Amino acid sequence: MDIDSVYQYLGFQAQTNDSGTSRDNLWLYGVGTFVVLWTLGWLYRDSLEVENIKEKYVFVTGCDSGFGNLLCKRLDRRGFRVIAGCLTEKGADDLKRATGPYLKTVLLDVTSTASIQKAMEYTKQEVGDNGLWGIVNNAGRSLPMGPSEWMRLEDYTSTLKVNMMGVIEMTLTFLPLIKQAQGRIVNVASVLGRVAANGGGYCISKFAVESFSDCLRRDIHYFGIKVCIIEPGFFKTAVTSLDPIERELHRLWNQLTPEVKASYGDKYLDKYIQIQRLIMNASCDSDLSKVTNCMEHALVSSYPRTRYSAGWDAKFGWIPLSYMPSCVIDIGLKLVMPRPAKSV
Repeated sequence: MDIDSVYQYLGFQAQTNDSGTSRDNLWLYGVGTFVVLWTLGWLYRDSLEVENIKEKYVFVTGCDSGFGNLLCKRLDRRGFRVIAGCLTEKGADDLKRATGPYLKTVLLDVTSTASIQKAMEYTKQEVGDNGLWGIVNNAGRSLPMGPSEWMRLEDYTSTLKVNMMGVIEMTLTFLPLIKQAQGRIVNVASVLGRVAANGGGYCISKFAVESFSDCLRRDIHYFGIKVCIIEPGFFKTAVTSLDPIERELHRLWNQLTPEVKASYGDKYLDKYIQIQRLIMNASCDSDLSKVTNCMEHALVSSYPRTRYSAGWDAKFGWIPLSYMPSCVIDIGLKLVMPRPAKSV
């Protein structure tokens, strides 16, 4: 049987001597079939979930409000044994009233070694021989945020202590319990850990979370532990609330020397605040479940993803932008941000 007979059997016209159309069509059909089958296989694999959820323990930090609070409620409804780290007693009490009897709370300050150690000892007693299936390092802060020259060293360290050192210390302290269960480490980074769009400690800390998570994943995968990174876009939480942002910008401005203020000009602060208002009002999504869905998938999926981009602005804006040449991002920010009075 010659090749033309094969084409005719498959429904193609016989190839002519002066054209490769039939072979091209067969190649396209083959590629299309492969893509469809691969997509279906990926979706099926992505939908597989672990068993015995009601026997698995998960520790979540930063549960007073926002993503952590919502995640604890969702995991509690799924049947997980949740241990929620709250910064305040009020946050812990409110969460306990909104959830079932299997959710436990513990007061936790991720900047305090003693507090972290105490939380780990409590968790160790709770989980027993089961080990800790998952830890979600969600606790974080964003302020102060603004032009780099306006910052003092303590403005950087106050954010880095929570967002960077807190994540590292929590992970290393709880790691033996996670190894025991061959579980999951879920670290909350940000799209601003891919694109450094403003000064202060926030972007620096989120870049650090990205690199720490990558190094950790490559180091401990031999033990059956999965490390996942959540990269939310802009959402309406306490982190993006305008009032605290504006208060911090005024504080930073007031601590500048007269010479530095003069270099920016009297109207710079007002313009900067106006732009922050515009960005937050236009881009912040109120649907926090887009983030907690990703966190939940990282904990329940048999094959969790390495990275989760949460929010449409993350998927179609920030993440693609992070692959652009630096000059593209530089030009974009120049067009958006106000120009100092004494700029060159």
